[in-house]
Amino acid sequence: MIAHDNDAGRDGPDDDYGSPACMIHLVDPASGALSDQDPRQQQDLKRWRTVERERLVALRLAIPAEERRGLSDRIARELDRLLGDLSGKTVAAYLPFRGEPDLRFWIEGLSMRGAIAALPVVVAPRSPLEFRTWSRGEPLRPGVWNIPVPAGGTVVTPDVVIAPVVGYDAACYRLGHGGGYYDRTLAALPRRPRIVGVGYERLALRTIYPQTYDVPMDAIVTEAGVSTR
Repeated sequence: MIAHDNDAGRDGPDDDYGSPACMIHLVDPASGALSDQDPRQQQDLKRWRTVERERLVALRLAIPAEERRGLSDRIARELDRLLGDLSGKTVAAYLPFRGEPDLRFWIEGLSMRGAIAALPVVVAPRSPLEFRTWSRGEPLRPGVWNIPVPAGGTVVTPDVVIAPVVGYDAACYRLGHGGGYYDRTLAALPRRPRIVGVGYERLALRTIYPQTYDVPMDAIVTEAGVSTR
């Protein structure tokens, strides 16, 4: 499947920036990270992330299709400005799932710019992803959740990874769908690629309460621009 790892409440800043009251005294005021590994606090964090995922996914699904297309176009332009010349680079991206920015046109155009496009594939539960080359016209097959993945392709190590976000914070930490696939993969790669999270500006959080296993992005791109660490 295309990996989408790592919302239903009221809209507004209080909901965006909420946190479990019992966790507040353990949060490092500088980084937003939890300063303790107490099992109860970890359970609180897990529940909080689950609630936030549901709220944020609902928020992006509520964006009308025409508006989402416009936002995706703007995100693609911001990506171009950030990444510049991609000739000779291998760029791993994704196919959209549950209201994510639709960058298919941008991915299909990578070959015309001298780059190699790749898509992530889950090969086993709780294991790192494989990135397989793909270009327009090449066959796809259904993956987990029926998200298309390359039917063939070559396994590659990307120079750039474009990762969709469910939510993100000012330190460029990414909240995903909860499977941990991107974090495992990025930690296991032989060299660190340039990692760019993409999503809508309205998905911003004050912090995701990052843990030792959370891998920060080098940049977050939204329709409003680029944030970097």
